[in-house]
Amino acid sequence: MSETQQKNIPSAAAEPPRQTNLSPVERIKQKSDGLRGTLKESLQNEVTGAISEDDQSLVKFHGMYQQDDRDRREERAEKKLERLYSFMIRLRLPGGFLTPEQWIALHHIAGENSTGTIKITTRMTVQLHGLLKARLKPTIKAFNQAGLDSIATCGDVNRNVTCAAHPLQSEIHEQVHAYAAKISELLKPKTHAYYEIWLDEEKLADKSQEEDPLYQDRYLPRKFKIGIGIPPNNEVDVFTNDLGLVAIIENKTLKGFNIAIGGGLGTTHGNPETYARLATTIGFVSVEKGDDKLLKAIYEIATIQRDYGNRSDRKLARLKYTVDKFGTEWYKEELARRTGFQLEPPRPVTFTDRIDYYGWRQNHKGLWYYTPFIESGRVLDDEKVAMKTALLEVAQTGKANFRFTGNQNLILADISKKDKSAIEKILEKYGIIQHTEKASALRKNSIACVALPTCPLALAEAQRYLPVLIDKIEELLAKHDLSDENIITRMTGCPNGCGRPYAAEIGFVGTAPGHYNMHLTGDHEGLRLNKVYKENLDEAAILRELDLLFWLYKKERATGEKFGDFAWRQRWYKP
Repeated sequence: MSETQQKNIPSAAAEPPRQTNLSPVERIKQKSDGLRGTLKESLQNEVTGAISEDDQSLVKFHGMYQQDDRDRREERAEKKLERLYSFMIRLRLPGGFLTPEQWIALHHIAGENSTGTIKITTRMTVQLHGLLKARLKPTIKAFNQAGLDSIATCGDVNRNVTCAAHPLQSEIHEQVHAYAAKISELLKPKTHAYYEIWLDEEKLADKSQEEDPLYQDRYLPRKFKIGIGIPPNNEVDVFTNDLGLVAIIENKTLKGFNIAIGGGLGTTHGNPETYARLATTIGFVSVEKGDDKLLKAIYEIATIQRDYGNRSDRKLARLKYTVDKFGTEWYKEELARRTGFQLEPPRPVTFTDRIDYYGWRQNHKGLWYYTPFIESGRVLDDEKVAMKTALLEVAQTGKANFRFTGNQNLILADISKKDKSAIEKILEKYGIIQHTEKASALRKNSIACVALPTCPLALAEAQRYLPVLIDKIEELLAKHDLSDENIITRMTGCPNGCGRPYAAEIGFVGTAPGHYNMHLTGDHEGLRLNKVYKENLDEAAILRELDLLFWLYKKERATGEKFGDFAWRQRWYKP
């Protein structure tokens, strides 16, 4: 950091700087009347399938994005028709948990109102795509009847809180998992707008009831993500979050959490000021005498980002840029000033893997858990497997809960010993067990974002293409006798990083239709980001490169050396 930059850093006791050159979204938020805007009027406008431009920013805070079918843009333009607008809706599921009754409701809501496909996200929740504007209120009302909502799953607020999913992680998994719901409630916006607009509730007579000391009228400068990890399995990619909490467990007792700040993977092609970053661990907070200090620290980390995050340039508005602008020591000092206590030194932790526990596993209580393989998180019935029908039948037994993982899978959970055989029969009936067992290690540890045709930011395919590419990469692995290698592979259709490609051993980032930057050298545990190896490759070039790289890996790797570590040792990245 230069001397000039150091002089521009305010002291921890100083008032936050007043930002005047605000981005258009900042002005939309401030004049939105608590995120209401003109959403009611937009919904009533039957002339268009879209909502007003300002409302497109506000509807995100209610858990939705306006999209259109990009596969049909040209066809509709030729007919002089409006784009085929629709909406994506995302549920708020702290820690990724659904009861069987809620899964049944989700199944039917998806079939009645969306494309029918249930998309499991990398943040342990689900999205439905293809909802027409007229179906938004019925969808949200149906979710509400099932005890579900979409509040604050998008927008410049805290998003869905993730947490290590499988109870196999720890005998006190339940205690750690409960923090996801606590934190989600702590950072939930106070506005009543969601209930008025979507559920037709009356306006609050006393507006002071929705005063929001955290978000005020400006909310955060950008989205905010929190993940909770339980060593030694880093399945949630805890350090890719704005705020990562690592549970410290000793002798089956939760001692507290290491706190890490400044993770985030979104970048922009051609803009070197944007970059992926893993969170920096800044300290430890004990919860042995209660969790007030932990929750206070989390809350104030959010307020610091509210006050100091960049509100002029949204591409530079995530917490990672605030941390790098002011420095971690300044951040710790400011956090101590706001909380009234200093963080303790971080406790030592070790992560050894990032995997889902496929198949049957039993926890310390004797309950059973089955994790099926769900490619790219898409729950549907297709020519390969009737996954959607099978999961509905499981839910209808009432004998299994549903837990989502950070790798776009779900766990059929909390199954008693006496009910295991009934669930197993359903899984065998629909070929789920066979489907899971025959999937390669490579395929089981792959992730793809939605991308085309609905994501407006996508430059290339992802979830529709990665399974096809995996077929061809599997052939290369077999050729080099590497089929059992569990290489973490991820693809996104743009550089925003929704599928966490920068934290993969092999990452593909879309640059144009059919073309991707290939990233290598990420590690297996999620503690090192990858780097660009080659740019703008088509499929043929990707396969040529991987053929050579796998040959070298097989020939020269050390015993037990993971592909990402070998690539790092070989310096397979652009200088």
